[in-house]
Amino acid sequence: MTIEKEINEIPGFKNLELLATQMVEGFISGLHKSPFHGFSAEFAEHKIYNTGESTRHIDWKLFAKTDKLYTKRYDEETNLRCHLILDNSSSMHYPDKKEFNINSLNKVAFSVLASAAIMNLMKRQRDAVGLSVYSDQYEFYANEKGSERHHHMLLDQLNKALIRGKEAKGTRTYTYLHQIAEKLKRRSLVFLFTDMFQSDLEEQKLFEALQHLRYNKHEVVLFHVYDKEHELDFDFSNSPRRYVDVETGEHIDLYADNIREGYQKAVGDYFQELKLKCGQYMIKYVPADIGESFNNILTTYLVERQKFG
Repeated sequence: MTIEKEINEIPGFKNLELLATQMVEGFISGLHKSPFHGFSAEFAEHKIYNTGESTRHIDWKLFAKTDKLYTKRYDEETNLRCHLILDNSSSMHYPDKKEFNINSLNKVAFSVLASAAIMNLMKRQRDAVGLSVYSDQYEFYANEKGSERHHHMLLDQLNKALIRGKEAKGTRTYTYLHQIAEKLKRRSLVFLFTDMFQSDLEEQKLFEALQHLRYNKHEVVLFHVYDKEHELDFDFSNSPRRYVDVETGEHIDLYADNIREGYQKAVGDYFQELKLKCGQYMIKYVPADIGESFNNILTTYLVERQKFG
């Protein structure tokens, strides 16, 4: 069997839906002390009570626990539309993995599992979800629907994104964000999973594309996916090593200790710059370390969903 064939036969998650369900159930069970205490199949969500609204749906039990007023928004009142966008460029497939499970994730696998978990929450809320997958080409697009068949089709496409071919795939995020902005005809909550690997010029174009989504009244959340251990802390042994750009093939030979301090400062400054720029463009910036749990991702979804209405 050739190496190329072995790579192309690497499977995705064995049961992505079951794994996402288990993650979400564990997450929900931990919400009993939060404003989302009442999250269940009975109603869609809590929302903050606004003065002048009817008091008929105030959750008085939650008020007794939190001293804050929340009302119940029922399933039939919700019509949230959410579009998930997945960067599937070669850099997102770092680090290389032979198989995928909750304890063996690279950046794209983390993003796929996080997306599946968000979809699971939306399914419980009977909301509509769509998906885009891109690299140096637009690999997949589906508009927002809430059917069971649509849900399974998106899970299948997410799993397919994990299979990496031999060819290097760059990133043209800004190109496809403009296209997505044109495709989304109704106001939506947009989640973008990307590692933000691009040149300075591409970064400016990316924020112009994100601004296009904001101009069209969409709420945008940027999940900045990264491997903190290696990409931020540069935690490599000090043996001589070749570092290769998986998208361009460019490489450099060096000892990690010689550049670690300068590298950490440069990358830390870049992360801070991204955060500030997202604030400038009214885009929610959420750092997503693949070594951490998914709770921050799912909490962000619930918070943004509550604000969206």
